[in-house]
Amino acid sequence: MLTTVNNVDTERSLKMTLDGEEVSFSDGETIYEVATRARREIPTLCYDDRLEAFGACRLCVVEVEGIRNPVASCTTKANDGMVVKTRTEAIEKHRKTLLELVASENRNLDVNPLSGYASQELTKLVDIYGARTGRFQGKKSGTTNTNDKNPFILRDYDNCISCYRCVRVCAEQEGDYAINVMNRGFHTQIIAEFNNDLRDSQCTFCGQCVQTCPTGALGDKKALRDAETEGEIKKTRSICPYCGVGCSVDLLSKGDKIVGVLPAMDGPANEGALCVKGQFAFDFIQNADRLKKPLVRRDDGELHEADWDEALEIAAQGFLRAKKRYGRHSIYGVASGRAPHEAAYSMQKFIRASFGTNYIDNCSRA
Repeated sequence: MLTTVNNVDTERSLKMTLDGEEVSFSDGETIYEVATRARREIPTLCYDDRLEAFGACRLCVVEVEGIRNPVASCTTKANDGMVVKTRTEAIEKHRKTLLELVASENRNLDVNPLSGYASQELTKLVDIYGARTGRFQGKKSGTTNTNDKNPFILRDYDNCISCYRCVRVCAEQEGDYAINVMNRGFHTQIIAEFNNDLRDSQCTFCGQCVQTCPTGALGDKKALRDAETEGEIKKTRSICPYCGVGCSVDLLSKGDKIVGVLPAMDGPANEGALCVKGQFAFDFIQNADRLKKPLVRRDDGELHEADWDEALEIAAQGFLRAKKRYGRHSIYGVASGRAPHEAAYSMQKFIRASFGTNYIDNCSRA
C-alpha cells in the first residue's frame, strides 16, 4: 500500500493480528499465505500453491473479527488491521465434522504412499482430527474406472472427494484440458474427453494429476506394482536424465530397487512438473539387458566385455583410421540431449579441434 508524504510515494507496512500476534504482509496476499509464512498450520484438501485458490473444501476457514461467518483463508485477501483466529474450538469442531463427512465417502483411507506425492494428505488429516468415527454413512459418489487400460495412471474414483485439483492442474499448469467433471452432487465423476479412456484424450501422461491428488483416487500404477515389496521407502534427490532441462526428481526406492519417481516441487527447473518419460520411464535402470561394462568387437566379429581403457583406445584408433582413409569430413558428431552443457561443449570441441570440421549437432536442437 502506498501513502504520500511531502508529495513522495512511500510503501506503508501492512500488518494484521494473527492468533494474537502482529504480523506483516504484502498487498494482495491471502490470509492462508500470510498464516503459512507465519508457521500457522491451516488444513486444506483442495489447495495446491501452484493453482488458483478454489475454496471448495472449507477446511481452511478462519474467524475474522467483524465478519459474521468463518471465511476461507485461501481465497480471502488479507487487509490492514485485520484480526484473525486460525484455531478456535468452533473452527476445530467444524474441521473434524467436515473430515468425518469426507472420510465417510472413501472406500479406503489407508492409501499406499507410492500412489503419489500428495496421496497421504487426507489420511494424515483424518488421523490428526480423530475423524475415523464412521458416524456418517450413506450414499457415495465416484465410480472407479477399472476399464481404463492405460499403463501409468490408476483411476480409483471411489476415493475421489471432488476437490478438482487434478482437473485444475491439467488445465492451469499443463494446458492440456484432458480431464474434466461430469454431473453434480453424488453423481459427480472425473472423466476424460467424452468419457473415453485417457489414451484417447489429450492426456500426455505427465502425471501431474496423480501427484496433486490428496486421496490416492489417482495413483501411479507403475510404483504401486511394488506396494507389497518389503522394505522402507527411501527418497533420494536426483536429476532426470532424459534431456538437458535438468528437472529435479525424488527417486523412490526399496532396498536396492527403484520403485517410483516423484517430481521435486522445489526443483528450480521444473517446479514439480515432469514429462511422461521423467515420470514413468525408469524401468531401464534395472533392466536385465542393461550393459554394465563396455563391449568391443574383436577379430571373431563378436562383441566382448572389456575394461574402459581398452574400449577408449579402440574407439580412438577407429576415429584415426576413418580420418586417414576417408578424410576429416567422414566424421560427424551428434551430442546427446541427455548430457549436461559441459559434455556438449567437450563434444563439439572434440569434433572441431580434433578433426577441423563443424560436423557437430545435438539431438535436442529440433
